[in-house]
Amino acid sequence: MYASWKTKLIVGIFALLGIVALAYLSLSLGRIGLFPGNTYTLYANFDDISGLKTGDQVQIAGVRVGKVVAISLKDYRAHVAFEINDGVEVDSQAIAAIDTSGIIGDKYVSISLGSGHILKNGGLIKHTQSAFVLERLLGQLINSSGSSSSSSSSSSSGCKPATGKSSSPGSL
Repeated sequence: MYASWKTKLIVGIFALLGIVALAYLSLSLGRIGLFPGNTYTLYANFDDISGLKTGDQVQIAGVRVGKVVAISLKDYRAHVAFEINDGVEVDSQAIAAIDTSGIIGDKYVSISLGSGHILKNGGLIKHTQSAFVLERLLGQLINSSGSSSSSSSSSSSGCKPATGKSSSPGSL
């Protein structure tokens, strides 16, 4: 009727192993390290970081070398803090850019190295390139094509030159 102490011990060991396995999977899939490696913090100020969030990757030459740890507003610009792995040297002439994986993929910080002195913990990358926002480009394209279509109806041939100037029959 009642389970023996050996059965209880075996069930307890399997339950404990199951909990350990779940904890390991949760940490590894969530990319959370219990013992983070040695890192140092760098900062950069951007005009626009649309879509960038904490936890996103920092890459040099396509290789992950750190992650974004904080985003705040400083002097009406996005102030981004990221941790860089020890052993990876970033110089003062480096360029930090917000890039996208694919057309509509995740954002990440891409660092292109320069040839200045090496930045230490708390250093500021002064040269930055803001995020490319596809929606903004499409909006500009729609607005520019909408304004040109109303003026093209006055042309006799229906075609408009690439320069935006109307052509006269004698100029062809």
